[in-house]
Amino acid sequence: MMLEPDMTTQASDGFEPPFPLDPGGHALFLDFDGTLAELQSNPDTVFLAADRIRVLQALSARMNSALAVVSGRDVRDLDRRIPGDIWRVGGHGSDICAPGQRPRAFAPTAPDALHRALFGLTEAHPGTRLEVKGPVLALHYRQTPEAKTALERALTEIVGQQAGYSLQSGKMVFEAKPDGASKARAIARLMQMPPFRGRQPVMVGDDVT
Repeated sequence: MMLEPDMTTQASDGFEPPFPLDPGGHALFLDFDGTLAELQSNPDTVFLAADRIRVLQALSARMNSALAVVSGRDVRDLDRRIPGDIWRVGGHGSDICAPGQRPRAFAPTAPDALHRALFGLTEAHPGTRLEVKGPVLALHYRQTPEAKTALERALTEIVGQQAGYSLQSGKMVFEAKPDGASKARAIARLMQMPPFRGRQPVMVGDDVT
């Protein structure tokens, strides 16, 4: 049975899917911030409304659990916002939690020197905000868009000197993340596992990250 487009719009107001979703043939991967939830200046305040969670759970059930929320957030943070009966992928793909599985109690952290350097940028550029997402460090500049060029120049140098880390840009944010942390790689891994295996992957997000 095919889900008509208007049956999927409830999860994200204004979203018009380009084709009907096939619950038996598609594997659905959804971004969190900017897709399931509106972008906010403070990521800590972002939660899904109860009706949106019910839609997400109902869709996951119809797809035999072949639905995952894939986020740059630390998976422990994502676990507070997404029900545990849904696949959760955090840290840009570095951590995967299956339905019913709890995240690891302790997350790896970014190197102290990198953390200090990025925190120093927030002091040099008032209005920017450093978000710690396990080993991923996100520097938000939504309140100070004029700082983008200076931040990018400084971060390129700082992150370039940190072995095992790379710089990624997103919507009003720069992220320093471990090499190998990739949403695409996590999705490819899930596609080799039931219930995703043999389905056609569909990724929905608001950014290229």
